[in-house]
Amino acid sequence: MNQVFTPIHTRPAFRQNKTKAAPFLPMSRQEMQQLGWECCDIILVTGDAYVDHPSFGMAIIGRLLEAQGFRVGIIAQPDWHSSEAFKTLGKPALFFGIAAGNMDSMINRYTADRKIRSDDAYTPGNVAGKRPDRASIVYSQRCREAYKDVPLVLGGIEASLRRIAHYDYWQDKVRRSILLDSRADLLLYGNAERAIVEVAHRLAAGEAIDSLRDIRGTAFVRKDTPENWMEIDSTRIDRPGKIDKIINPYVNTRDLPQCEIEQRGGGESAEMDAEDDVQVLHIEPRVRLDRSKTVIRIPSFEKVSKDPVLYAHASRVLHLETNPGNARALVQLHGDQEVWLNPPPIPLTTDEMDYVFDLPYARVPHPLYGKAEIPAYKMIRFSVNIMRGCFGGCTFCSITEHEGRIIQNRSQTSIIKEIEQIRDKVPGFTGVISDLGGPTANMYRIACKTTEIEAACRKPSCVYPGICNNLNTDHSALTQLYRDARKLKGVKKILIASGLRYDLAIEDPEYVRELVTHHVGGYLKIAPEHTEQGPLDKMMKPGIGSYDTFKKMFERFSKEAGKDQYLIPYFIAAHPGTTDTDMLNLALWLKTNGFKADQVQAFYPSPMATATAMYHTGRNPLRRLSYKKSAEKVDSVKGERQRRLHKAFLRWHDPENWPLLREALNSMGRADLIGPGEQQLIPDEEVAEAYPGSRRNNAPRMARAVKGKLLTQHTGLPPRSHKVTKNHKPAIAGRRKG
Repeated sequence: MNQVFTPIHTRPAFRQNKTKAAPFLPMSRQEMQQLGWECCDIILVTGDAYVDHPSFGMAIIGRLLEAQGFRVGIIAQPDWHSSEAFKTLGKPALFFGIAAGNMDSMINRYTADRKIRSDDAYTPGNVAGKRPDRASIVYSQRCREAYKDVPLVLGGIEASLRRIAHYDYWQDKVRRSILLDSRADLLLYGNAERAIVEVAHRLAAGEAIDSLRDIRGTAFVRKDTPENWMEIDSTRIDRPGKIDKIINPYVNTRDLPQCEIEQRGGGESAEMDAEDDVQVLHIEPRVRLDRSKTVIRIPSFEKVSKDPVLYAHASRVLHLETNPGNARALVQLHGDQEVWLNPPPIPLTTDEMDYVFDLPYARVPHPLYGKAEIPAYKMIRFSVNIMRGCFGGCTFCSITEHEGRIIQNRSQTSIIKEIEQIRDKVPGFTGVISDLGGPTANMYRIACKTTEIEAACRKPSCVYPGICNNLNTDHSALTQLYRDARKLKGVKKILIASGLRYDLAIEDPEYVRELVTHHVGGYLKIAPEHTEQGPLDKMMKPGIGSYDTFKKMFERFSKEAGKDQYLIPYFIAAHPGTTDTDMLNLALWLKTNGFKADQVQAFYPSPMATATAMYHTGRNPLRRLSYKKSAEKVDSVKGERQRRLHKAFLRWHDPENWPLLREALNSMGRADLIGPGEQQLIPDEEVAEAYPGSRRNNAPRMARAVKGKLLTQHTGLPPRSHKVTKNHKPAIAGRRKG
């Protein structure tokens, strides 16, 4: 057994000899027989096609358990209409491991407008409908039907982000913890390598599944609080009137004096310590508690499902208990059952990350799928994941809640080794690595200046409202990785396709120069998300000034390199806290800067995200919560018509949107923006038919068409060569006066 994942208990004698890694984990009895197996120790059930690649969660967990000496089988995208498909590999000796796949099954199947998608990138042939809604629940039920006495261990992002009572966008109501609806024995949340290894070894050693209550990153049903534990009651907020200044119950009493937020004497701590007539009812005593024996009781499912303020409060507490260095356990009552959440998992060290990614992945889909194309695999087959986690804290994103905010890095040696494996083994490689990245492209080896401050900090973001003074923003390790990777024989180009945190990048101009000079394939995707401060504050994103600074650097370094390269900014429509005026101002900014997006993104309320709590409750969990009428409210775009309007502002150039925009501009008292002038947004109705469709003319007003070329759909991209026929002439952007 590799020393990296040595569990508390030793491996049982009957599994002392490690099995040889198979080309693929078995998906049939025939494959099991070829390996000489009578049964599997562990069977993993997934809603994705089985692709043996480290970008697919089930491949990582399967290979990790295999390396620990367990016989692991895979049931991928089973027919869930009966339990027969779940008996394919027989009865597992230890447990079923169940996950919906790399995506939440509801997000995978439905658009932000709740319309059914016609495709599924994780399915052979891009075919939709190969997994059920709420797949984790359905798969768990079928596994229980197949073998009643086999333990069920739930994992993956769907389970991770539904581990407590949560707002469900598709039913427009609060649902209880998925642990209860699935009737699983144990839920693993976050990146679960440590937890799954310990669960497997302890079950193999003869422990009962309901005795595994001390593993970090797990959730389970518990009858009562154990002896010798301190329980902090945070189930409601009170209105006691004026009271003396008290300890802030949201702030860690062990916070170090070096912590920047305390140095400033402001921010979260100062705000919460201010006199107010609303405080958390039961507060942490002034004595130092043993945090490993402390649990916070958050409002029950019944309360948060009926009371928006308490829902926002529960969300706030949960997000403040996500740092593995100081997080406490949480408990939430559901009827007469207590759902207990242990603190988050300890991040993997670099050696452990290398161990996980150096496992013998085949790096291709299982042969069962033949030549059928799996789009998600096609997208990542030549990419390399160099890190995990994100300290950005964007409220609409759940990466931090799943992977954590502490960056977990691979070594450069391991990354280079994987690039060489892609070069030598992956079919179709042409010399181009499509990405060296992760959740964020440029957070590799960026961390707090000291581990002590990092372990004590409770800020939800290291880069909002500004970059923390304790954050080391040195990109030199990433710059060196780029340089060494480019030198590899057989590698012609290395692109960076992961989203870039540009406010962080501008702190290191040498990194930006390296990126722009060598690793941009014509255009670079970045995500300002908005231009107006109101929505940006609700997103916890930097102001548009950071984008302007990065844009100037990008253009300067591109010019120095003699390259025509373009930025592609992405924006969100209908985010909580966004008004019609905010979207109008964004549209004017887009027009002024010559951007005409072909596709737009509308806010999608994913489970457990802070912005989802804003959307559901109309409250802001980033601020102190109150029942007072003067408390901050957050307006959200919920009606279909207004959501269409916000998307229409992003696609202001599309004639199909002009009737809706005209009506809105008139009602907003901004009819002055309707007309043919340079400063006006859309044309008059009388001249609308004279304007070509957006897909024929998608260039900024300052661009000029060249004979023999057409301007592309997105103005950030360079023009493509195109033959001009007798009856077709390139559209000239200058014809559009508005």
